[in-house]
Amino acid sequence: MQRSGRSGRTGPGQCYRLYTKDHFETELEENCIPEIQRMNLASVVLTLKSLGINDLMNFDFVDAPPNEALMKALELLFALGALNKNGELTRAGRWMSEFPLSPMLSKMIVASEKYKCSSEIISIAAMLSVGYAIFHCPKDKMVHEDNSRRNFYDGDVGDHIALLNIYNSWRETQYSTQWCHENFIQVRSMKMARNVRDQLEGLVKRVDIELTSVGNDHEAILKSITAGYFPHCARLEKDGVYRTIKQPSQSVRIHPSSGLSHKLPKWVVYHELVLTSQKYIRQVSSIKPQWLVEMAPHYYQLKDIRDLHPQKRK
Repeated sequence: MQRSGRSGRTGPGQCYRLYTKDHFETELEENCIPEIQRMNLASVVLTLKSLGINDLMNFDFVDAPPNEALMKALELLFALGALNKNGELTRAGRWMSEFPLSPMLSKMIVASEKYKCSSEIISIAAMLSVGYAIFHCPKDKMVHEDNSRRNFYDGDVGDHIALLNIYNSWRETQYSTQWCHENFIQVRSMKMARNVRDQLEGLVKRVDIELTSVGNDHEAILKSITAGYFPHCARLEKDGVYRTIKQPSQSVRIHPSSGLSHKLPKWVVYHELVLTSQKYIRQVSSIKPQWLVEMAPHYYQLKDIRDLHPQKRK
């Protein structure tokens, strides 16, 4: 029998779920809402644009998404520089459409050409695409696992650089399985990341982005990450909680699994926001606020970045 959530997708099986009779009769939808009506459409819109389909509002979707969702996707792609003011693909947009990744990850790779760190950025993108199944923690070795994890955060680096450190360390051991076991790292996840990186390297070469490395120049790497993830920015408030800069502005916390969860830098960019018992941001890196205005002046203005206005501080 397949485990719950996998039955009928990866193989035959049965899945049982329990509901109260009242919940079943009054709260459950008769049919599941199609995914296209509840997902971020930025990748879908970018793909359609790359195929020459521009009239999205009248496109014959099997299950038409809300117009509001399409508009948000267009706004994000415009902010990332994938579309011009006429809604047409830019050069960067054409490059971004070549990568089977989210538009923000794709923009991060495209931006790496400017900062000469494309080799490091595709390693980070590959690690992010694996998800969060990097470390495994046996209950009887939690202290050892925690110490091993901290080694990759040496120098107070954020989660993105830590992921890069993990991949580079593994590569230096000639992709050793034993090294993974010694550092409590999932071998399967690392092999998947290596496969993804190999594919991304081929795609980078196909769009004529030079594969370059900056070594330990973390600032160049973080600027590339910021160039893709500037819409995902948060600022630390006086109460110790972060607040996202752009609307809808909301209070969030750094996820406990992050290496920055106890350091609490002033400004951060994050990979994604997840909702569990609280709103958490995951895969977080510390940035300088002036980078936001430098890289996205159309998206951020000086009034958004209060740290750049010392005369207005109270």
